[in-house]
Amino acid sequence: MQAVTIYTTALCGYCHAAKRLLNAKGVEYTEIKVDAQPELRAEMVEKSGRRTVPQIFIGEQAVGGFDDISILDRIGKLDTLLRGDE
Repeated sequence: MQAVTIYTTALCGYCHAAKRLLNAKGVEYTEIKVDAQPELRAEMVEKSGRRTVPQIFIGEQAVGGFDDISILDRIGKLDTLLRGDE
């Protein structure tokens, strides 16, 4: 299984939804909270090119936010990415 990293903030509903989806699939992930740490938010923006949270990475690949992984899950590609088959 690929390593999963998710950048979040405490009050972000989409962050909580993304974590619920990953938890439901039994995916272990590293959560990086960027609320009060501008250096971590800057790292997230540099890596993803996006300023909004959540930002989710599977391996080194930026896959976007909750809407993006939700779509990947619905079309059957999230499991493939998590396994590293794609």
